[in-house]
Amino acid sequence: MTLQQLIEGKVRQAFVPDHLGLENESHLHAGPATESHFKLVLVSSAFNDMSRVKRHQAVYKVLADEMQQFHALALHTFTPKEWVETQAVPASPLCAGGK
Repeated sequence: MTLQQLIEGKVRQAFVPDHLGLENESHLHAGPATESHFKLVLVSSAFNDMSRVKRHQAVYKVLADEMQQFHALALHTFTPKEWVETQAVPASPLCAGGK
């Protein structure tokens, strides 16, 4: 099982998302790592009444065992209502030395 599959499985189980997009962006960054940079777009009712900081903390808690295995995780967390209103996710920044 790849790290990406592991992350996606844990997030699906914990948040039962309406929408989940996990993109491996490692190819956009310098270095040989193939699973080092990810972008997670997560839409879940579990985020209702949670601040963005609390949402991120909840995701970090679910992925605590995996956090040492990658360099970066760009989090974009939304309630279903916010997602309907927005559906826009900014591009992730390049790391120094990125391609």
